[in-house]
Amino acid sequence: MDSLETELERARALEESELADAIETIGFECTRCGACCKAESACGEGGESADEAVDAPDENADSAETDAEPHTATVFPDEIRQLQAAGEYDFRDVARPMPYGLADGPEGPEGETFEWALQTDDCGDCTFYAEGDDGTGACTVHGDRPLICQTYPFSVALGGTSQPMGEAVDEEGVVRAHECEGLGRDISRADAEELAAALKERAVRELTEAIGVRDTYGPVDPSAGQVVVHDSEGAKRPDGSPYE
Repeated sequence: MDSLETELERARALEESELADAIETIGFECTRCGACCKAESACGEGGESADEAVDAPDENADSAETDAEPHTATVFPDEIRQLQAAGEYDFRDVARPMPYGLADGPEGPEGETFEWALQTDDCGDCTFYAEGDDGTGACTVHGDRPLICQTYPFSVALGGTSQPMGEAVDEEGVVRAHECEGLGRDISRADAEELAAALKERAVRELTEAIGVRDTYGPVDPSAGQVVVHDSEGAKRPDGSPYE
């Protein structure tokens, strides 16, 4: 793979009109199904949380594998602060350590990880997701939602950028489309251009963040039961405070 700096140059050189052309060709309209905001399967009737499913004892491993996988959406440090300010939320109301790379310790997750994910509720759904009586989904922080939420189900085929919700199911040029029931629907040119601008911004931000994480990273040795998150601003505790 080329260097992150090279990929960042490519991201900055992306033509928004070409991204919009690709989005128009693929087609998209949000149906407000909420699938991109929710865990991969619903809560159990007993209200078992996603964390409880993950932490199930070994003898229940087979059944645990079929339980909900928590919703995971990357959120940048400044986006966390923006969401905090929008609703006077505490840091942990907005974000949680990205679960990948953490180990299950006696008292819960422990170890080092990179970046933050949007916080989830006991069902593993995004904590900012709301659903009406008719099943129509809505984002309670829609005007301040992170770039990954603004641009789903699309990503760009550049090294160092994220690929949400698994492998692409369609692609046009450098634009990839991921699983979503809204794909293939008509989209206006204005909406395609707005989406394209956000998609380019996200690609640039993801690569800028990746370079920042690389440049500020320093190995730490967290004690048992501790979690350390490395982002572009340095090592932090799960509450967002610096790890010292």
